[in-house]
Amino acid sequence: MNSIGVIALNTFLENLRDKILYSLLLFAALLIAASIFLGTLTIAEQDKIVTDMGLAAINLIGVIIAIFVGIGLVSKEIERRTIYTIMARPVSRTQFVLGKYAGLTVTLTVNIVVMFLVLLLTLWWIGAPIHPSLLQAVSLIFIELLVVTALAMLFSTFSSATVSASLTLGLFAVGHLTQDLKGIAEKSHNDMMTAIMTGIYYLCPNLELLNIKGPAAAGISVSLTYQAWATAYGLLYAGMLLAVACVIFQRRDF
Repeated sequence: MNSIGVIALNTFLENLRDKILYSLLLFAALLIAASIFLGTLTIAEQDKIVTDMGLAAINLIGVIIAIFVGIGLVSKEIERRTIYTIMARPVSRTQFVLGKYAGLTVTLTVNIVVMFLVLLLTLWWIGAPIHPSLLQAVSLIFIELLVVTALAMLFSTFSSATVSASLTLGLFAVGHLTQDLKGIAEKSHNDMMTAIMTGIYYLCPNLELLNIKGPAAAGISVSLTYQAWATAYGLLYAGMLLAVACVIFQRRDF
């Protein structure tokens, strides 16, 4: 097994030993279960409410894991000084960053699969229809989490855990407001404001592009062309962030 694979496996096993992941999974299961109770308050919309809350729970828990586990992948190694032991081995810094990222990606995959199965069982339990749009929504949620994880990894290569979390949360919020920023830029009569908003729009990830939870909850599927384009956009953006993270980590002194 190559160095990236070994680091990824160790990262995955270390994440499994972290009890916070199980707590988050339990929290997600409780949210989905609570949606059943809320759905009974409005019988006509029960299916939609359960689906909507289920997808929101998967997204929320995934983002929490991506950010707060992602920022610790590099910073913990530096704080524990285990980074010196790792760097003393025949492992390049690029392999270290990619291995850590791959390990968290596997962790996210397992968690999302478990939460998605819980959602499907919940829908089956209440007799709600299971639409193909659910799989589309969850797959794009996963792509969004890849981007958020890459952001967390990037910031953790040159800043503290607190700063990394703040920056990642900030860009996550901005990423869901990019269309609003574009609208502000188009309506603004201030050239400087227009330039700033336009720059933010093109530089920040357009995470709202990956958000199709609303249509999915209503059983509406997006086109395969949109699905493929959104997926390619997310993967390309995550790849660019990882490339920058590797360059920064290569130049960092320990």
